[in-house]
Amino acid sequence: MSPEDRKELISDIITALEAKPSPSLSDEEHRWVKMAIQKEAQSIELRKAIIEKTLAGLVWMVIVGIGYVFLDFANAHIFTKQV
Repeated sequence: MSPEDRKELISDIITALEAKPSPSLSDEEHRWVKMAIQKEAQSIELRKAIIEKTLAGLVWMVIVGIGYVFLDFANAHIFTKQV
């Protein structure tokens, strides 16, 4: 391919790409896209909040469980009455 042919091919490609009209959205479509993006962001935030609350609940459950085991151990071995 000669340099002139290559330049001609490049200019033809550029012309073809520029001639293609870019799709534009109507006002209604633009509003719908914004609402869809907002809905997705809210969904992500909700999922994040659920995960945080679940993990906090699990941590408290472990703390209470460890306390219960310690209290049971203390009642069985430490606080027994010596008769």
